[in-house]
Amino acid sequence: MSDVRETVLELARAAREAARGMQAASGAAKEQALLRLAELLDERQDEILKANAADLAVAKEAGLTGPKLGRLGLDERTLADLKKGLHQVAAMPDPVGEISEMRTLANGLQVGRMRIPLGVIGFIYESRPGATVEAAGLSLKAGNAIILRGGKEALNSNRLLVELFQQALDEAGLPPAAVQLVPLTDRAAVLEMLKLDEYIDVIIPRGGEGLINLVAENARMPVLYHAKGVNHLYVDEAADLEMALEIAYNGKVQRPGVCNALEAVLVHEAVAANFLPRLEEAMTAAGVELRAHENALAYLKLAKPASADDWGREFLDLVLAVKVVTNMDEATDHIARYGSNHTEVIVTEHYARALRFLREVDASLVLVNASSRFNDGFQLGLGAEIGISTSKLHAYGPMGVRELTTTKFVGLGEGQVRE
Repeated sequence: MSDVRETVLELARAAREAARGMQAASGAAKEQALLRLAELLDERQDEILKANAADLAVAKEAGLTGPKLGRLGLDERTLADLKKGLHQVAAMPDPVGEISEMRTLANGLQVGRMRIPLGVIGFIYESRPGATVEAAGLSLKAGNAIILRGGKEALNSNRLLVELFQQALDEAGLPPAAVQLVPLTDRAAVLEMLKLDEYIDVIIPRGGEGLINLVAENARMPVLYHAKGVNHLYVDEAADLEMALEIAYNGKVQRPGVCNALEAVLVHEAVAANFLPRLEEAMTAAGVELRAHENALAYLKLAKPASADDWGREFLDLVLAVKVVTNMDEATDHIARYGSNHTEVIVTEHYARALRFLREVDASLVLVNASSRFNDGFQLGLGAEIGISTSKLHAYGPMGVRELTTTKFVGLGEGQVRE
């Protein structure tokens, strides 16, 4: 246990020192490091895919299957997307040092806010080695140091990717310790990280509900997280039903095992008879099991009755809950009770109800006539994301470069003293 503590403590101390160097780093140097990493992903692609294949083989032997196994995999297309994301992040304006809200007080003192890095980020996550590149790239651009603790199933991939990051940092004249990987896979390493509030400024967990709860219950520093994605689609009485069908299908079927997948559909009673049989036909053809409220079963042939536990449940599978509602108030009441503040969608051609839904529904992304799958940093133009926060402080929604910074007050005086 003492070896685990010393290993994590050494990483944290190095990260704190690296964070000081990153805070002073120029935008040009950070851009250079990101672009160099994109080149290294090309140059070392075969090695990366080989390391990932080793991870996949071990994961299969351990019984990992389905969406979880899919999240672990890397291929040429995935790497191309990661490189594209790095280029987008590199091209973004550097937020560090930006001064805003300057005003002159009655005594002549000028006061404003300067944007600064968060400092040292602890990132604890599962499965996805692509998240290693996304998280570290965003952290670098925002001038932070980051300590990565990935799952044991991705250890070979993560080791190599962090090695490439450190090479890119070094070549750009930046401290390689600004991106580090915890090489230990047991839970004790996570618990040790969560104690180090002297060195780590914020923890961002990304993974299953069990991991999120472990971090939230044990961290001594602030935590930015989302526990789960229980996302609803409300089909309004004024909906374009063909559009609603496409949005529902995309939200549920494209990638059912991700946090922005659709988990429940609420249908206005005026369109239920027309919409629900079409929804069942499309979903059944895609292998989706419908679990319906008793008021929806009359419109469906193959659906199973929903249990009480199916409302508010993140299935992460080809399962979809369905309910008929009498009006928008009932829909929003259902969302308020069972939603997880992640993503909520309305399909409607009624302008006033669309605006009301945007204003009244509480989620990190609220959409009108678009798929829940857009709650993603890359899709929303952030280049990438380190995670999606549903905790509201200090970020709400996908966390990109700007969300990995904060502001401090600065003052410019001419000898003023307080009377």
